[in-house]
Amino acid sequence: MRALLRISVLILTGFESISLYSQANNPPAGAAPAPAEEMHHGTHAPVPAGPLKVTFGDKSAEWTAEKLAALQHQTIKLYNEHAKADQTFAGVPLIELLKPLGVPEKPRGKDFQLYLVAEGSDGYKVVYSVGEVTPDVHDGTVLVADAMDGKPLGQNGPVQLVAAGEKRPARWVRNLVAIRVQPAE
Repeated sequence: MRALLRISVLILTGFESISLYSQANNPPAGAAPAPAEEMHHGTHAPVPAGPLKVTFGDKSAEWTAEKLAALQHQTIKLYNEHAKADQTFAGVPLIELLKPLGVPEKPRGKDFQLYLVAEGSDGYKVVYSVGEVTPDVHDGTVLVADAMDGKPLGQNGPVQLVAAGEKRPARWVRNLVAIRVQPAE
């Protein structure tokens, strides 16, 4: 009998946890979403954004805003679901920062085992496959942006990772500080 009572309590506790989680993560219909400035990407306290460090194997490069500004830029217009607005970003295609480290711009075979982890200064991390950042394979553009709507990024910068072809900006990384390319095991 005690075992049955314990199981019942555990089940009820589980349902209560699920219900609380659901309420916290699924606001009632018609409720306004949290403003973008209240959304938290990472689990760490924000630290000042420094230069962007890109690594692949034993090779690495650091990119300051000044070094990025000297590279040829591309402009893309994207709809930002959080801001509910079209925004125009200018920056350098990510593949242009990866090629000098040996990341193939036209991946073949085992190259598709490569993936990259992009990280913001707040600890927020996202993953892309090498195919997703390579125009030879994917139609979407992944850009290391240093300007939005003709102005510096402000609180999202000095650089931000943005991606075309996605329904919402969940894999955009503000205050981008690191990109690590690694093979899947």
